[in-house]
Amino acid sequence: MKKTPLYDRHAALNAKIIDFGGWALPVQYTSVMEEHRTTRACASVFDICHMGEMEVRGPRALDLLQYALTRDLAEQKTGQIKLSALLNDRGGIIDDLTVYKMDRDVYMLVTNATTRESDLKRIQAILEEKKFDASLSDVSDRTGKLDLQGPRSEEILQPLTPADLKTLRFYWFIPSQVAGIPAIISRSGYTGEDGFEIYAAAEKIGAIWDSLMDAGAPQGMKPAGLGARDTLRLESGMMLNGQDITQETCPLEVPYAWLVDWNKDFAGKAALSALKRAGIRKKLAGFEMTGRGIARHGYPVIKDGRTIGSVTSGTLSPTLNKAIGLAFIDAENSEPGSEISIGIRDAVSGAKIVQLPFYKRQK
Repeated sequence: MKKTPLYDRHAALNAKIIDFGGWALPVQYTSVMEEHRTTRACASVFDICHMGEMEVRGPRALDLLQYALTRDLAEQKTGQIKLSALLNDRGGIIDDLTVYKMDRDVYMLVTNATTRESDLKRIQAILEEKKFDASLSDVSDRTGKLDLQGPRSEEILQPLTPADLKTLRFYWFIPSQVAGIPAIISRSGYTGEDGFEIYAAAEKIGAIWDSLMDAGAPQGMKPAGLGARDTLRLESGMMLNGQDITQETCPLEVPYAWLVDWNKDFAGKAALSALKRAGIRKKLAGFEMTGRGIARHGYPVIKDGRTIGSVTSGTLSPTLNKAIGLAFIDAENSEPGSEISIGIRDAVSGAKIVQLPFYKRQK
């Protein structure tokens, strides 16, 4: 397994390490429940160094991204982040990634860890086919990334940086310093809480981790692992690539239709247009259990004795104290309020479709 620059720190904290897409990463330090609740009530720091980062540069960098991705980036400002989708030729989602506009003709793409190589291959193929005057480089191995998430994140981070965090808006970033180390700070995250994503040189990210641990300890901040990250994102209605989203999933079947700008051309548009004309037959929907049990990935969704879909994600929500999940189901049964059942082992338990997100923080 590959190790992040922070692996030795996780081992020293006696974290439970698992194989996550070929990476040795902490799933928990104490318990998923405790780490989840700490994030919602205070703040937690997460090692996200396994994520992918790529740089796109050149006079036609924007043209490359406009064609490679579904989102219209023409009006994106320097310092702004845009979520977008990278599609295959069948209209399926290779990745949902974020685009950082660093400067005129300079962008950083932040990809999911498991799709890093496929993203690079897809965008490079488009670059070569269309002969855009731009360059694409994978800078993942020399880039470290931490997520500081929770309502006290700003309070913890502000003393460590000269950046004025109060003026940093959601889905914007600023090049600055953290603990005296050059870093990029973005107001973004994957937990549904206020928080920041911090990028720095891989060999320096450990020093930033140590500074955050020291600064956050008096406020109750703790490290959190992949387990809490998963329950936090699910409560917030966020999808997990490779589980809720695959290359067989199109943006119209999940809550990503808003990422598609039909007024421009993009790779995969023809196939996606054909799927739209044919009619979307399945939808990703949120549900909560009304009966006993916790739905897990792969469990069948049942209506009137007929299987109408499959669970993609499920857990017991620590915040709401109820079992929740996401499932692909027949479109006609995907409206909030629809009654369904989940096959849990040898039993069938009641559930109902609900509006996403399950949890929304109070601002």
